[in-house]
Amino acid sequence: MPRLFRLLVGLALYGVAEGLMVLAAVGVGPWTVLAQGVSRLTGAGVGWLTNAIGLAVLLLWIPLRQRPGVGTVLNVLLVGTAVEATVTLVPAPAALLLRVPLFLAGLVLLALASGVYIGARLGPGPRDGLMTGLHARTGRPVGQCRAAVELSVLAAGWALGGDVGPGTVAFALGVGPLVGWFLPRLAPAVVVPARPAAPRRAGSRRGGSGPDGGRSQPVAGPRTAPPQVGAAYMGCAGSDPAVPERRTP
Repeated sequence: MPRLFRLLVGLALYGVAEGLMVLAAVGVGPWTVLAQGVSRLTGAGVGWLTNAIGLAVLLLWIPLRQRPGVGTVLNVLLVGTAVEATVTLVPAPAALLLRVPLFLAGLVLLALASGVYIGARLGPGPRDGLMTGLHARTGRPVGQCRAAVELSVLAAGWALGGDVGPGTVAFALGVGPLVGWFLPRLAPAVVVPARPAAPRRAGSRRGGSGPDGGRSQPVAGPRTAPPQVGAAYMGCAGSDPAVPERRTP
């Protein structure tokens, strides 16, 4: 699958997943709580505000000296648009027996979508760049930076009337393990090319003196490294540990 197409599909699915969790009305992730709170204050759609908040976060990259990629820009433009389309076109269920499965479906779809677009390797989302930028500038662990920012965002969104509930807790506890399950399957291990054998010295005989001191030197075969599913990822579009580009021997 072409990387750009993969990115577009993953971001669209991510926005649909966020929209489904909004419709479930049992609680959402911190950044969506903030978008809902601002929506209640301004009357603007939660999807459009998701885009606007993403743009505002992207501006914070400037003092942090982070560089956006094409995936970063498309993240700002597409995720909130897909959220807005979903909450507009999909009817919201009234019964709790329907809303809980809808939330769970959205959470699983969000993790799947994360594996799809992260595997495109075209740049992190704005919120993840903020976390890694703070880590680089302050020296604090990424997990601490993310916790500080997202707890602040959650508190602000809740104060503005955003939807905090059991789904917020489920999101915090579930998104990491789910992405950790999908990512290795949707962004397979990276193949590192084999090292070429060291050239023999002119006139040397097999087993004689050479660069390895007289012993035959084995040629290293291909090595694989799994994609990183570290503390840098969690919970927002673009939550994007960098997956190195696949290379073949």
